[in-house]
Amino acid sequence: MAEHNIVVVDDDVKIRTLLTSYLGEQGFDVTPIEGGRELIAFLKDEAVDLVILDLMMPGPNGIEVAKQVWNSYEVPIIFLTGQGDLVDVVVGLEIGADDYITKPFQLREVLARVRSVLRRSGKAVGKASSRARRGVAHYRFEGMLLDVGKRVLERHDGAVTSLTAAEFDLLCAFVSHPHEPLSRDRLMELTKGRSWSPVDRSLDTQVTRLRKKMDGGERESNLIKAVRGVGYVFTANVESVYPESADKAEARK
Repeated sequence: MAEHNIVVVDDDVKIRTLLTSYLGEQGFDVTPIEGGRELIAFLKDEAVDLVILDLMMPGPNGIEVAKQVWNSYEVPIIFLTGQGDLVDVVVGLEIGADDYITKPFQLREVLARVRSVLRRSGKAVGKASSRARRGVAHYRFEGMLLDVGKRVLERHDGAVTSLTAAEFDLLCAFVSHPHEPLSRDRLMELTKGRSWSPVDRSLDTQVTRLRKKMDGGERESNLIKAVRGVGYVFTANVESVYPESADKAEARK
């Protein structure tokens, strides 16, 4: 039985067939879909772990479709994009896409990115699942709580904010290394090889999105500060709290 359900959305039947066949051989349950409207209809009835979505399609394009998906469902999306669509890639990452793959692509690269996004989104099995069963740390800082198990951020105003896989990876990197200036290369390493690009500045875009989510509005949180010529530094003091410890402490009260 397949462990993950993946949808491949592309108007090019050759690409749909290629990815469906290859990912199916790797143990995934894959559904090929021709366009965005069909994807929205499919998601109403089926649980999906990941969507691979062509960025440039007739009808609603990938950006428009992604916005519709995220308005109703929390599902990771990997964009398929042509080599000349850099601006659209940046827009896609800015609105919350989890990764992108440039055509033409190598099938092994597709597999690696699929597994990486599933792992970051909390849908992976094996070691990641056993780690979750043992209890994952919660991180407290400046009146906020990052719940690693639920992948949400509870802000100081009490609001609970869901994070994309990219935002979650970044915040985990920062809270795990408070007060330590982190270069962009180091952040790439800490986020498990995510396809950040120093050319298109997508990492900086995700940092900006994360800052705004942490502040809960249009302003950007000052807890993540830019370090000229280096990268970024997380300025808050961080406390790690494990669920088992928290439960025991509550029981002793």
